[in-house]
Amino acid sequence: MPTKKDKSEYIIQAVSHALDLLEQFHDDVDELGVTELSKRLKLHKNNVFRLLATLESRGYIEQNKATENYRLGLKSLELGQTFIKQMGLLRQAKLALEQLVERCNETAYVAIFKEDHVVYLDVVETDMTVRVVSRVGSRLPAYCTASGKVHLAHMSEDELEALLPRKLEAYTPNTLVCPEALKAELRQVAEQGYAIDNEEMDPGVRCIAAPIRDYTRRIVGAISLSGPSMRFTDERMEKELIPLVVEAAETLSTRLGYRT
Repeated sequence: MPTKKDKSEYIIQAVSHALDLLEQFHDDVDELGVTELSKRLKLHKNNVFRLLATLESRGYIEQNKATENYRLGLKSLELGQTFIKQMGLLRQAKLALEQLVERCNETAYVAIFKEDHVVYLDVVETDMTVRVVSRVGSRLPAYCTASGKVHLAHMSEDELEALLPRKLEAYTPNTLVCPEALKAELRQVAEQGYAIDNEEMDPGVRCIAAPIRDYTRRIVGAISLSGPSMRFTDERMEKELIPLVVEAAETLSTRLGYRT
């Protein structure tokens, strides 16, 4: 069996290039043309054409006939959904999300931490007319989201220094862009057991999140509530929503084997 050291000898370059191509479609990048892909991958256009043709034949890439650019195909979505379904966290989280929404009728999410971003994996939405647009599949900066702050709050100083961007971007007037102010809030999050996004990512949107732990006591995700600030008043958050989120996170953690 190959060791970690010599596994690089088994890498197939064409497969590696195909995966590099697929990974260009991230965040807000919906479509890309052959020329742009060639520049990004540093490959000749003919090679890019062959990669696209292969991926398109299997449904992982499709061409927009109107623009002649390429985008991810349905097979990519199916593969992602299969990964999500196989995660034990999500299997357990679905019931917790549903129960949380039943109790407060606000949108509930489960998210994980990936590098310096938060990735939203599943949602149960409120039936209220005014609601937050679903973030499932989105990757958002950790430092200005409640779910992200939950993860950052339990990291060491060195880990934070390595993960946080040197310059924190202000998404709204409420975004904490001062590293020291952010670290002070993270210390508070660690003490109180939950985090709040006070219109720091989107104007008019507030969020509450609490950590999900597994049997190793490690934080494996976060459960959160998100909604318009007009419903997420300070009083309602303190008396109703924060206790509900913390309780849901504790219940889900227990299902994953966590013991205090």
